[in-house]
Amino acid sequence: MDLRNDPAFLRGMTHSRRDALRLAGLAAAGLTLGACGVQGKKAAPPEKDAVADYWASKKQNGALRFANWPLYIDKDGKDYPSLERFTKDTGIAVTYQEPIQDNSTWFGKIQPLLAANQDIGHDLMVMTNGIQLSRALALGYLVPLDHAKLPNFAANAAEKVKNPVWDANNAHTIPWTVGVTGVAYNPEYVDGDITSLQELWNPKYKGKIGMMLDTQEVANFAMFLLGIDPDRSGRSDWEKAAAKLREQRDAGLVRKYYENDYVDALVRGDVWITMAWSGDIFQQVAEGKNLKFVVPDEGGTIWTDNMCIPKGARNPVDALTLMDYVYRPEIASMLVEYINYITPVPATRDLVVAHAAKAKKAEDRKFLEGVAESPLIYPSEADQARLRSYKTLSSAEEKFFEDLFQPITQG
Repeated sequence: MDLRNDPAFLRGMTHSRRDALRLAGLAAAGLTLGACGVQGKKAAPPEKDAVADYWASKKQNGALRFANWPLYIDKDGKDYPSLERFTKDTGIAVTYQEPIQDNSTWFGKIQPLLAANQDIGHDLMVMTNGIQLSRALALGYLVPLDHAKLPNFAANAAEKVKNPVWDANNAHTIPWTVGVTGVAYNPEYVDGDITSLQELWNPKYKGKIGMMLDTQEVANFAMFLLGIDPDRSGRSDWEKAAAKLREQRDAGLVRKYYENDYVDALVRGDVWITMAWSGDIFQQVAEGKNLKFVVPDEGGTIWTDNMCIPKGARNPVDALTLMDYVYRPEIASMLVEYINYITPVPATRDLVVAHAAKAKKAEDRKFLEGVAESPLIYPSEADQARLRSYKTLSSAEEKFFEDLFQPITQG
């Protein structure tokens, strides 16, 4: 899935879940997950009696406190159109905040409260699949969902987001949006096209290579390079991946293991080639920066930002109502045309076509038509087959994994 030369994709995926800026006037549809999710059966869902017992006494209160990442919902000035419509349709008033900057930091903040069975101050939150979300699930910090109250999710979600490896049968989570980790490079310093992960180990870029600080991100890329499927990997595979990463580090190839600051380093030329999140790079491209993004031949990482209800939530029924509401195709379209990221609602494609037909500006109409027709936004089975998720770790595996990879990125 080479995303470098597809105008619709370049313009469509402009939102960064970490540090994005809204581009006024851009309407875009996200990469729809026709079958891009990763299915699995990690653990049995909660017993029906447990779900029924939790929800039996819960009532709608007419209020909802929603915690999300910055710039991760449609916005018009100070207003949120989709939330305003939600309030009009349901009578539920939403207090919307953007306190989540990083999964690890966020979980570190809320874990003591969750462990003490206290209210974290939010009824609904968005967390990325990975170590922190798996830990929250394992510790029983998330409310089991009543799928009888999620008819829009059942009817409109892409089938392969309905049974993720980290949360069997969506027992506690449903997707908000999805994104991709690939490779970005600055063509001012790199000759030719980058297509392989081998370039992150190429000696000619010594000291000019950027890697992620996040252990699961770097582990995935090392496993991709070695031909290992992360979801089917075990300890011996991780040891091989760690050895490959140490080889890269010890040869002086890596300039730095980055968090959010890799984009500035790439623009400045401090690094020439780096691991990257799709939205970050497309934001820069939309602003005129000469950067390229590619999902390498060996594969890329697909991650999901998930809506979930924390234990101790004061308004769980109201939270569940919004979770289902955003799976109405017309609402999902409102979100994706602003967020500019991946949507788990395939029916948005027809709505994008309809919006294109009604667009007053020729530029917007042409763009939306391109979005609807792009095979990179509605990818083929071959494209989807090259994307993999993070390994879902047990508690014992998590310690082994972190002890193995943290010294590489943080040592």
